[in-house]
Amino acid sequence: MKFNYKVVIPVLTLLIGLGGCKDYFDLKENPNLISNPPLNSFLTTTTQKTALNSQRVAGFTSYFVQYLASPGTAGSTDTYQITDYTGTWDAVYFGMADLYDLKKKAQEQSASEYVGVADIMLSYHLSLIGDVFGAAPFTDAFTGSTLTPKYDSEETVYNTALNLLNEGIAELAKPDSKVQLIPEGQSTNANDLIHKGSKDAWTKTAYALKARMLNKVSRKSTYKPADVLDAVSKSYTSNADDAQMSSFQLRNPWAQVARDNTNLLLDGWLSDQLVNHLNGTTYGIVDPRIAKITDKTVNNDYKGTRNGQGNVGGNNTTKDESYISLNSPLTGDASPLLIVTNAEMRFVEAEAAFRAGNKARAYTAYLDGIRANMDKYGVDAAARDAYIANPAVSVGAGALTLDLIFKEKYVATYLNPEAWNDARRYDYQYKGFRLPLNAALPTFIRRAAYPNGETTKNGANVPTEVVLSTPLWWDKP
Repeated sequence: MKFNYKVVIPVLTLLIGLGGCKDYFDLKENPNLISNPPLNSFLTTTTQKTALNSQRVAGFTSYFVQYLASPGTAGSTDTYQITDYTGTWDAVYFGMADLYDLKKKAQEQSASEYVGVADIMLSYHLSLIGDVFGAAPFTDAFTGSTLTPKYDSEETVYNTALNLLNEGIAELAKPDSKVQLIPEGQSTNANDLIHKGSKDAWTKTAYALKARMLNKVSRKSTYKPADVLDAVSKSYTSNADDAQMSSFQLRNPWAQVARDNTNLLLDGWLSDQLVNHLNGTTYGIVDPRIAKITDKTVNNDYKGTRNGQGNVGGNNTTKDESYISLNSPLTGDASPLLIVTNAEMRFVEAEAAFRAGNKARAYTAYLDGIRANMDKYGVDAAARDAYIANPAVSVGAGALTLDLIFKEKYVATYLNPEAWNDARRYDYQYKGFRLPLNAALPTFIRRAAYPNGETTKNGANVPTEVVLSTPLWWDKP
C-alpha cells in the first residue's frame, strides 16, 4: 500500500485471524520498529533519499530535455503522453515525511544544526514536486489530521521552498545547537551522506539552491539578478563543494539502467539531441565530454536516438546507438548522484551577470563553468583547454550570448532534474531541438499530469487537469 502523507496506517494484515484476541488493541508500540530513532539515523535516511528522489525525477524529465530517448517507437514519456508517476510522487512525499519528523525531533532537542539541514532538504523535495506538477499539498500535508490535504498554489509552493532555505540558513548560523552535526571529538559525520556533517558545506548548498530558485524566475518581472549573484557569492567556489551522494544499497541507479540495458531490459538510450550537441554535428566542434558520458557504437562513432522514433535499422542488440555508460564518472556503479554543483553555479552566475549587463563577469563565469564541468567529468586537461580555446567557445566578453551560456549549461546539468527548468524558461531554444516524432502535443511539454495514486486518494483536492503544454507560474512571461 502506498500513501502520500505522514499518517498512522493500521497494519490490516495483522488483523486477519485475530478472532477474540482483545489484547491486540492494547499494544502501544510496534515491536518491529524503532520507536525513538536518533537524529543521526534520520540523517542517513534523509540524505540518501534526497539524492535518490532527485534521480527519480530526472529519470523521466531527462526525456523531456532529450538527454534520453526511448529505444521503442512512440514511447509514452518521449512523446508527452499522460504518464503515471505515482511511484516518484510517493517517494518524494515519503522523503518529506521523514524530513518533517527529523525537523520536529531536532526542534524538540534544540538541535538547530539538524533543523537547518532538514529545512534545506525539505525545500529541495518541495521544489522537485512543484517544478514537475505545479500546485501541491504541503501546508496541510504533514499535520496528521487528514488523509486528503488541501493543495497550496504553484506560487505558494515556490515561496514556501524559498522560505525554507532562508530558515535553514538561519538555523545553521545559530551558535548554540544542543546536538551538533559533527559530534564532539570527531572530524566528520558518516551518517550525513551528502556533506559529512559540515555545517559550512550545508550553508553553501542552501545558497546554491537559493541562487538556482531565484534565477528560475528569469521570465518574471520580479526577477532580480543582483539577488541571484548575492546568493551565488555565498555558495560554491570549487567542485569540492558539490552536493552529491554516493552511498547505495547496491549501485548508482543510473548504472543499474546501464546494466539492465545490456541484459535487453532496454532503457537509458541517449537522444540524438544530446549526442549531436557533443559530437560535432550541431556545433562543428567535438566536445571531449562525450567520451566521458557514453561509449562509441560498434561503428566507432557516437550516434543518438531520435525521441519518439526509437531504434532505426537495428534489432536493439547490436549497440549501434549510444547509451548511458558504466564507464562514465557520472553513471558508473559507484558514481555519485549530483544534486547541485559548482559548475552549475558558475553558469547561474554567468546568466545573472549577463542579464545585469556585466558581460565581463558573465564571460569569466561562463568559461569557469566549462572548466569546472570538464574537471568534474574527468576530461584530460589538454583536451579541456583545447576545447575552451576554440574560437567558437572563447568568443570574448563582447560576443557572449545567453545562447552560449545555455548551450554549455545543458551539458553541465546532464541527468539533473534542473535541466528541465532551464529548458522551459529558455523556451527549448537549444540549437536543433525538435519536437519528438509522434508527439501527443503540438508544442513542448511544460508540466506532468498528477499521478493516478493521488487523483484516486485525494481527488477532491487535486487541481483540474490542464494540457501538459500549459506553463507553470514561473514559466509564464
